[in-house]
Amino acid sequence: MYSSDFVWAKILHYLEDRLTPVTVSNWFDDTKVIDLNEERLILHTSDEFRRGIIQNRCADYIHDALKEIFDSDAKVTVFSDEDLEAFRGKNKKSTSMDFNPQFSFDNFVVGPSNRFAHGAALAVAQHPGEVYNPLFLYGPPGVGKTHLLYAIANGIRKQNPNANIVYIRGDEFTNELIAAIQTGKNIEFHSKYREADLFLIDDVQFIAGKESTQEEFFHTFNKLYEEHKQIVMTSDRKPSDMLTLEDRLRTRFEWGLIADIQPPDYETRMAIIKSKSTRIGLDLQDDVCNYIAINITNNVRQIEGTVKKIMAHRDLNEMPLDLPNVSRVISDMFKAEGSNLPTPSLIISQVCKFYGIDEIILRSTLRNKGVTEPRQIAMYLVRNLTNLSLPEIGHEFSRDHTTVLYAIQKVDAELKNGNEALQNNIRDITANINSKL
Repeated sequence: MYSSDFVWAKILHYLEDRLTPVTVSNWFDDTKVIDLNEERLILHTSDEFRRGIIQNRCADYIHDALKEIFDSDAKVTVFSDEDLEAFRGKNKKSTSMDFNPQFSFDNFVVGPSNRFAHGAALAVAQHPGEVYNPLFLYGPPGVGKTHLLYAIANGIRKQNPNANIVYIRGDEFTNELIAAIQTGKNIEFHSKYREADLFLIDDVQFIAGKESTQEEFFHTFNKLYEEHKQIVMTSDRKPSDMLTLEDRLRTRFEWGLIADIQPPDYETRMAIIKSKSTRIGLDLQDDVCNYIAINITNNVRQIEGTVKKIMAHRDLNEMPLDLPNVSRVISDMFKAEGSNLPTPSLIISQVCKFYGIDEIILRSTLRNKGVTEPRQIAMYLVRNLTNLSLPEIGHEFSRDHTTVLYAIQKVDAELKNGNEALQNNIRDITANINSKL
């Protein structure tokens, strides 16, 4: 798994041994790698004379370097400015993404809890790569982080329809990297993210603790940052609270601007309810809006779901939108005290996501270090975060209660003995679980 910069540096070193360093400096000083895959290496120089020299006299040397160092039979092509413009125009659309136009700055209800983050996101959309790079937004689930992420994308797309905008979730970034390694498509993976004009990553906390993922993200971040491409990240916690995140990434996340988004206050919740209901053609009286705002205090996403549920009952049951009817149909949307305990399935899924293993394997009888430790941690967390008994936990993992007890005691002993790595892993996994409640 090599970056194009690494490959080109090796090639230049190879050429210096055969053409002398002075010759290489003269002919390749302004030459850049545009694309690299199994079939071709595309270079670019604006100087027509140099392009002819490279194509006619040096292409064979470059091909020999690829063959000798990387066992690659890629064809060497040198682009002119016109070739490069045509190439980029042809390939922009293949990696660009479309975003729901409803996620805009106009549709984002601004209040004291999100005003700073909204202002920063708007500035980034208006001047990408120039201010607040990277922009790091953090806060609990459902408070509008992804809305702002999409609003930035839609804002930049409006200014520049050909902008190469790439969006990914932290856990999906890991999964794509694993797939690229397995299928030998590392170069395509690099190109997808490192050629972006705007790189958006949601829930970046999920890359913490994954060595290969962090290594890949480090190089992607560096290339985009050095080329003044805009990077925007969201997370459920600030970088300093990502205990298993590498220090070199943590410091880079803090290079730009960090903005938190907190749950909306009462006035903002009222404004959100009225805005969302009006947008979908729902006329709610103030007493109904007040009832919703008082009972749903943390999550904008839940407010939206409540409004949509009211509309569904109005349309399907011809329900009058008075307070008694509304309170009856949405009462189940409010969490009862003590109902926010995580399920065993949620805990197991978050442990598997953290360690990058399949749930089927975790629940299986397979025994090796890569599976045994995560399985024991999952048992420990289920015991500590739920009300399940040992036999009930054993049923989740197809084990008897003595095996569960041994796993819990083993993890507990490691924690008491000061296993800092294990402590940090459990803290991060627990934070991930809590963010899903």
